[in-house]
Amino acid sequence: EACKLNSQEVVEEDKRLKLPPNWEAKKARLEWELQVQEKKKECAARGEDYERVKLLEISAEDAERWERKKKKKNPDLGFSDFAAAQLRQYQRLTRQIKPDLEHYEKLKEQYGEALYPTSDSLLHGTHVPTKDGVDRMVADLEKQIEKREKYSRRRPYNDDADIDYINERNAKFNQKAERFYGKYTAEIKQNLERGTAV
Repeated sequence: EACKLNSQEVVEEDKRLKLPPNWEAKKARLEWELQVQEKKKECAARGEDYERVKLLEISAEDAERWERKKKKKNPDLGFSDFAAAQLRQYQRLTRQIKPDLEHYEKLKEQYGEALYPTSDSLLHGTHVPTKDGVDRMVADLEKQIEKREKYSRRRPYNDDADIDYINERNAKFNQKAERFYGKYTAEIKQNLERGTAV
């Protein structure tokens, strides 16, 4: 009997090993989704709003915890690199664009299929922007320049810091050297200041 139970356990373990690593989580997620669908059907049959019923079942402590988690998640990650900043600006600018559909329809009538260029199309130099479009672009660029000027900030000057430079250029160089090699040269620097350098 022990041999039989052991072989059954081996077969079950083999089945478990053949399953994908996140199988348990997927299974739990699917079961949860099925429960949600059933509750939605029940609420619809009773004529109640599912969202309202769901909120009634949540305790105040859980709701507060979820709100704290939401507040912790900061969607604005700030500046990470230039590519991300450029993408962010592109998305912001494209959200602001309000297309002129009447003008677009006129262009469609005028050019027909040539409006949608292919590899054989020769549309270079044929597009002339409207005065209104140029004015919009200029206004937008001026707004960007104005915003960029507001972002520049002066770095605070520290009076208490040691003076280890002879001019501004040398100060910048020393800051860079300290940033990259400071952790490696800290001990040597201390020895030189104490006068115990070998």
